Amino acid sequence: MEERLEKRTEKKQILLIDMYGVIIKESKGYFIPYTFEHFDKKEHDRLIKAFREDCLFTKAGNGHLSSDEFLSLLGYPNPTETMRDYLKNYLNFDNDFVQFAEHNYKQYDFVLLSNDVREWSRYLLELHGIQKYFKRCIVSGEIHMRKPESRIFDYTIGHIQCSPQECILVDNSVQNLNAAQNAGINAVLFNRDHEAYAGNVVNNFQELDSILKKLM
Repeated sequence: MEERLEKRTEKKQILLIDMYGVIIKESKGYFIPYTFEHFDKKEHDRLIKAFREDCLFTKAGNGHLSSDEFLSLLGYPNPTETMRDYLKNYLNFDNDFVQFAEHNYKQYDFVLLSNDVREWSRYLLELHGIQKYFKRCIVSGEIHMRKPESRIFDYTIGHIQCSPQECILVDNSVQNLNAAQNAGINAVLFNRDHEAYAGNVVNNFQELDSILKKLM
């Protein structure tokens, strides 16, 4: 995931797609409830400190801890198996993404733009067999920056070697979309959480397919 894109010879619009809340139905994941369910109640105060004060989840999502380091610090005895169990059995993949991707990935350059633990992002792509659709994957745990920081959008534009106007961000967070628009990127809210938003809004991949034709 560290290589640069090959020089773009054919100008296509670039579709920047979020993972959680778009491809994965859970907009905020489910990992914190998952953890409290898997430890005895007497461990909960320790876990609250680990999440709130020690910010272990944030550190993992920013690439300062590997998945195994993060899960071991939480007290999981088999961190790799825990990662697989959580991602495979506690998150719901939106199967409509595959049909959407098949219809559009040759017309657009798909780029994953996600806040995630790097190993988790790689596993989800492979688990659902969708890595083939993406020209590039830009993940907070790989690059040590995250949405809605303005610098991640500057990084994305520079890394892909394009102009902001060539990009459309599809995300479930209004805060992320506003930051992208400030960088000159077009934005579409994938509205899993029923948020108010003055811009382009879709509720599913069929609606996204339709609205993209209007934005071209």
